[in-house]
Amino acid sequence: MSTPQFRKPRSVRGRQLMFRDATVADAEFILALRTDEKKGEFLSATTPDVQAQRDWLARYAADDTQVYFIICKLDGTPCGTVRLYDQRGDSFCWGSWIKSDQAPSGFGVESALMIYDFALQIGFQRAHFDVRKGNASVIQFHERFGAVKVDESEEDYFFEMSNAAIRGALLQYRKYLPDGATVEF
Repeated sequence: MSTPQFRKPRSVRGRQLMFRDATVADAEFILALRTDEKKGEFLSATTPDVQAQRDWLARYAADDTQVYFIICKLDGTPCGTVRLYDQRGDSFCWGSWIKSDQAPSGFGVESALMIYDFALQIGFQRAHFDVRKGNASVIQFHERFGAVKVDESEEDYFFEMSNAAIRGALLQYRKYLPDGATVEF
């Protein structure tokens, strides 16, 4: 089997959500989420500089080592972000997962399933990620999906999701994404 590679699709469509590639035009939306005191509590610090965010997004556009999505409702209204990065063989990391106050019910489960289904479709088999120790609801969410805590640092827990756990979550929670994710390149 060949090594998977990150690919930036035109869209990834679920039941009530759609992912699209982040662009420079999304800088204000992203910055508003990341600098919101409550939403950004468990994220790495972000400078409240819109131009710095635009510059980062401009560099990202040419970066083939990650995929950064704006999560939207099907009508195109932005309601969150998520990023896939840090490829380690057939494993990917995901984070920068934030939802806006406009996110629909079921956002967390559907968006996580879409991430996993998209990653499988582009050849990844496993996932790894970290969660801040104080972020109890997100830790519980990932553990319900089958993530296993494999290590910790002073401020983070490190998790892995096996291929079996990913496929199990897609099956267990299929009512949120009954037809899988439709990916358009």
